[in-house]
Formats: sequence, structure tokens, C-alpha cells
Amino acid sequence: MLKFFSRVERTRNLIIIGFAFIMAASLVLFYAPGRNSSVAAPASNNEVLATVNGEDVTVGDLQTLKDSYMQMFGGQISLAQLGGDKRFLDGLIRDRVIAQEAARLGLAASDGEVADKIRKEFRDQSGKFVGFDRYKQSVVSRYGSVERFERQIRDQIAAEKLQAFVTAGVNVSETEVQDDYKRKNTGFNIVYVPVTADKLAAKIQPSDDELRAFFEQHKTEYRIEVPQKKVRYLYIDQVKAGEKLQISDADLRTEFDKLAPDKKQAGVRVQQIVFKIARPDLDEQVRQKAMTLMTQLRGTAAGPVSEEAFATAAKGNSEDAATAQNGGYLPAPVKRDLNKANPLYDRMLDMQEGEMSDVVKNGNNYYILRRGASVPKTFEDAKPELLASQRNSRAYSIAAQLASRAEARLKETKDYTKVAQELAAEANMNPADMVKETPYIKPGDDVPNIGSNQKFEEAIAPLENPNDVGVRTGVRGGFAIPMLLDKREPRIPEFEEVKDKVAQGLKQERAKQQLEQKAAELAGSAATAADLKTAAEKLGLEAKTEDGYKLGSPLGEAGTSPAADDAIFNLKEGELTKTPVRIGDNFVVIGATKRTEADLAEFAKQRQQLLEGALSARRNQVFDDYITSLQARLQREGKIKINKDVLAKVSEDEPSAAPPRRPQFPINVK
Repeated sequence: MLKFFSRVERTRNLIIIGFAFIMAASLVLFYAPGRNSSVAAPASNNEVLATVNGEDVTVGDLQTLKDSYMQMFGGQISLAQLGGDKRFLDGLIRDRVIAQEAARLGLAASDGEVADKIRKEFRDQSGKFVGFDRYKQSVVSRYGSVERFERQIRDQIAAEKLQAFVTAGVNVSETEVQDDYKRKNTGFNIVYVPVTADKLAAKIQPSDDELRAFFEQHKTEYRIEVPQKKVRYLYIDQVKAGEKLQISDADLRTEFDKLAPDKKQAGVRVQQIVFKIARPDLDEQVRQKAMTLMTQLRGTAAGPVSEEAFATAAKGNSEDAATAQNGGYLPAPVKRDLNKANPLYDRMLDMQEGEMSDVVKNGNNYYILRRGASVPKTFEDAKPELLASQRNSRAYSIAAQLASRAEARLKETKDYTKVAQELAAEANMNPADMVKETPYIKPGDDVPNIGSNQKFEEAIAPLENPNDVGVRTGVRGGFAIPMLLDKREPRIPEFEEVKDKVAQGLKQERAKQQLEQKAAELAGSAATAADLKTAAEKLGLEAKTEDGYKLGSPLGEAGTSPAADDAIFNLKEGELTKTPVRIGDNFVVIGATKRTEADLAEFAKQRQQLLEGALSARRNQVFDDYITSLQARLQREGKIKINKDVLAKVSEDEPSAAPPRRPQFPINVK
């Protein structure tokens, strides 16, 4: 049972993402014409990325999927954050597997079902179909062709049928759901003591003789496998090089004139009507009031709402006095902040002037919003950004030029001090600050002031002899020109070279040996939860407390685990875990100073919703396992083939981070 509910938690995000994907698709306005309509579009690249049982997945399919995600997140997330092409391709392959399995079982969608779904789900504000022209225009611009979009709808219907077929016998008992509710809603005030190797290690102070003996026993573990190089480098600070730059208003104005029109907007004006929810029991009443006003403002037309009409309604109805008296207008234009999204007002940026939102709930208020005119950005508004941009770009150019000159002079003179003195004035730096030196380093090391820098490693890689000078290379904050001082071949180092690492290794080894024993000693020395803090202090450990703790939450740096959850849930008030709980490599002793049982009356109120949610989650997990197993079999049989050359070509500029898996079918989330 517990395993099932842990899977419920893992499945929840997939369901939410699936629902978000459906809502993104629902933004496309169309109806279902015949299956023979076709229009060429940029997303119609038919180069084959993969085949599934002989059926092709194309580059166009991949691009359409990525575009859908970008539309779904409204530009607030980059493709780098969504993940690499390989993971998106995995989702498309999974789609094909589902569609083919549905067809094999006679569950494919008919033309009538496709048309019916399209007509029901996509209508204008009056409830009528939007018309073929708007359908074609929207679908082609987003999906490349009518056929591609309709195939997605067809596959979604088939997936729904297949899921219903596979999970028809799945069920979940009320006892399971109630037990899970109890676990999630029982609260604890706890006191806990993490017993970690790091904390024990900090108290261990080995002697030099002990360290040397440990080194002799483990010296091969400290062997340096690659050459080490000691490097002196001349550093050009980009910021300092640009501090003396004088950039005229004329230059900035020229850059301002080059800006694209959308970059010359300071935002958009927004009007709002606010309905406040005084008490939770009035929520529906307030919503109905807002819906009635929205319907009145729209009237029978589906077009824009005039500024005057909305302003009059705001003055007479809005419960936000600050904006109501100004016709509902917010005091400042709304503009997109990529660092901090505003879900309530950001939607206005994607609407047309005069367009009005539906009723939107945010916090304890309902809102009706209207997009006003765009506000142009003046030169003075844009000047600080332009100045920073120009100073940064010109500073980079100046620093790069100085670094090139420094490289040439160093190769001539081999004298860092002399070259630093020659260029210090132009670099706006003290000569002594320009000359820096590294310890003996190897690839992958964290170099002081530079960090782990692949380009710097590449610059020093060819340097084999003392006084060899490398090429200028970009480093943190500027440029570096390295020169080799000394090189050490792979070897077992002397004790003094790795003394700190040896000490760390010995301390950790001893700490791990003491870990469980120390935790058991702690648990045995406290009779009740109230005694735990005192017992911990006697052993040099730190007790921590947390009120209102719920299972699944991390215990500070100790983390959490199913074993910890089970141990805490079984504690009565005043009890502690007499057997230390292992979490990862560490142990924790936990006591419950207070236990608040879950409110079963509240469970009764939510019973139907909780049962439906648990059943939906279990069905989704069963279906997910079914498709995963099927896909694995097809891969073993060689029926899924990926064109790695094509994938590599389209993925040249893509990151490798994993995005959330694309939903394979729409789920009827209520």
C-alpha cells in the first residue's frame, strides 16, 4: 500500500504536466474538416529521426513538440530548461508505441470521433465553431500542417481508449486511501538529532604519526594520474578595462534607434475590476457576481471591450479603491520580468489591445482584466540598459585587444612584470594585481580565482616546457595569458603535498566506524523525547526541533526516507526511536513531543475527491508501467530505431538536461 502511494506522489507531476499540455493545445482555435486538407509550413521537415515498427518520427514532429512547450509556458521558460532533443524524441516514440498498441487492439479513433472531439472542445465565445479559415491558419502556424495536428488529436483519443481498456480492472480501497490520508495529515512536533560522519569527523584530531601511517597504507589512492602544471598568468579585468569608457548620448541614441519595435515598449496599460472574497463561504457568490459583470461587458459581441465601458464598470463595481477611481487602470504599465513571473498580469502581454480576460481567481480575489494600449519606451527609459550593454560589449572588446597585445609581448619578453607595467594604465589596473600564479594543477581542478575552466585547461595543455606562453583565454571576469613555470609527471605524491586530503580521509573513515555506535549510544541514553536534547549535548551533538512536521518533509540536513516516515508515524507522544534510523549514509534519532491525529471528519468531506484522485493515480501508474514494458520489448526486438546522425545534427545547440516527460495523452482532470 505504501509503495502505491509513493507512486501516487511521483505520478502527480506527470498528471499536472499532462493537463497543462492539454490547456496549451486548447489555445488553438479550429474545427475538424476532412482529412485531406494540407498546407505547407516550417514545421513540415520530414527528415526521419526515428522509426517505430516501421512508422517514422520526423524532425518536424520534434520541432512541433518543442514549439508546443514554448507556447504552453508563454515564453517564461527556455528550451534549455525544458531539456534536450533526445528526451523530447523519447516522448514522441512513446506516443507512437501507444497509438500502435491501440490500433492493434482495435481501439483506434474513427474520423467521426476526431471530428466530434474537435468540434466540442474548440468553440468561440458564443459557443459556435470558429470556422475553417481560422482553424487552418492557427493549426498550420503552430503545427506545420492540418494532418499533423489532427494526428495528435487522433492519437489522444486512441490513448484514452487504450488506457481505459488496460486499467478497467484497477481499483483502490477506501481503507488504503484513508490510511494514506492519516499519514499525510497527522502532525508532529518533533525533536531530532542527526548523527553524521562530517560532524563526528570534525571532532577527530589525528596526530601526524597517525596521518603518516594512514598515508602509507593508502598511498596508491592518492596517486596523481596525469601531469600537474604550475602556471603564472597575466590577468586583464574586463570590468576595470571598461570603467574609463566614455559613451556619448549620440552613440546610445544610435543604438536605441536600432532596437526592434518590441524592445521599445515599456509595457502595456492594464485595467482591472477586483471582487474581494470576504469569507471562504462567499467564494461562489463572488465568482457569480464577477461572471455576470463579465458577460455584461462582453455583450453579444466577441470583439474588444472599449476603455470607457470598462472604466465605467470599474468605478461602479471594483472593490479595489486605488484603481477603481482611475477607471481600473494599474498605476504602472505591466511588463514581463523573466526573473519573476506574475501569473495574474503577465497574461495581458499576450493579448490584443481591448481584449478582456475571463474571470480570474488570484489569492482571495476575483479579477476581470482588460489589455490597454502599449506604452512606448522613451530614450531616457532605455538609456540605463543601453549604457550597461554598450559598456559591457565595448569593455569586452578593449580587454580582448589588451589580452592579444599582452600575449604577443609575453611571447617576446617572457617577462610578466614588464608586460604588466606596460599595459597597466590602459587596463586600469595595478601591475601587481595583473600577475597571478596557480598551484600545481591538473585538468578538472578548481583553480583559485578561475574555478574549473575548460578553456583555461585547453590553453595550458600544449605548454610542455618552462616559459612556454599560451594563447589568451576567457576566464571569470576577463582574460588570462598563461605561461608554464613547472611540470610534474604522474606520480605518488609526497605526504606533505596531500596532507590535508589524508587528514580528511582518515577522519571520515574513523567517523563512519563510529557512526552507528554513536547513534545507538544516543538513543539508549534518552528515556523520552524530552530527554533527547540533553542527551545529545552530552555527546557533543546538536538536537533540532520542528513543529507541525508532516511525513515526507526533510528533517533539515538529515533529509528523509520511507524508513524515517514509518518510524515517526509509529511514535506516540513522548516516545523516541530507540533504534536509530538510517537516512543515506547517516543516522538520526527522533522523538515526538506532540502528536496531532488527522481529522477524519475532514476526510469524510473530501472522501469522494480523494478516492477519485487515488484511483486516477493508480490507473495512470498501471498504464505507465504497461507502456514502459511494451516499449522496452520493442527496443529489445530492434523495432525502435533512432537515426543518431540526424538527432546529432538537430541537437548541436541543445542542452542535455532532462525535461519533464511529455504527456502521452490527455487525462480528464476535474
